[in-house]
Amino acid sequence: MPIKAILTDIEGTTSAVSFVFDVLFPFAARHLPEFVLARADEPEVATQLDAVRRDSGEPDASVQRVVEILLGWIAEDRKATPLKALQGMVWEQGYQAGQLKGHVYPDAVEALRRWKQEGYDLYVYSSGSIQAQKLIFGCSEAGDLSPLFSGYFDTTSGPKREADSYRRIASAIGRPGEEILFLSDVVQELDAAREAGLQTVGLAREGGVLDGHETVASFAVIDLARF
Repeated sequence: MPIKAILTDIEGTTSAVSFVFDVLFPFAARHLPEFVLARADEPEVATQLDAVRRDSGEPDASVQRVVEILLGWIAEDRKATPLKALQGMVWEQGYQAGQLKGHVYPDAVEALRRWKQEGYDLYVYSSGSIQAQKLIFGCSEAGDLSPLFSGYFDTTSGPKREADSYRRIASAIGRPGEEILFLSDVVQELDAAREAGLQTVGLAREGGVLDGHETVASFAVIDLARF
């Protein structure tokens, strides 16, 4: 069955891992304390702070303590949904102020634009929040790429290394798994997607092979016609 939709990871796939670890995470770590302390009473922020208290097992934690927990989670790169949401809010301020520009590899930009023109539906699935995903592509170095995408998925759809997450996404997209191609640089994610019935291609931008999956170093050499 031919591919009709493409679901892509961001970090290490469309975008450099270094952008996330060397630019976005330090920006969030610097600005998150001030952001949280200034806006803790706003409903959208307060909801996420309560989620941090719940997830950390500290239901009575002060706002200052919640900030400490969040900074610890950033340091250990924890895939916590409330952290991702709050990071997204901080990054949004940075993008709007022109302090941040999303990194997307030129080969990914070219391929995504071409695939969109050819009629493929494009989707994103990343451990970063949907808000953060939209900011990377909407405020990218290549301009506003958000019109290319038909939808975004994050950890609210489930962990990226579990097959059920991909089944939920396929259901949300409204296509059988075999019509969806998933792109990622992590073999466990590719394994989970394949278990759910999706087609897969691995990205190894520094070379190498992602065991069990067709592996390429660039979007430019992905041939959708062969699926």
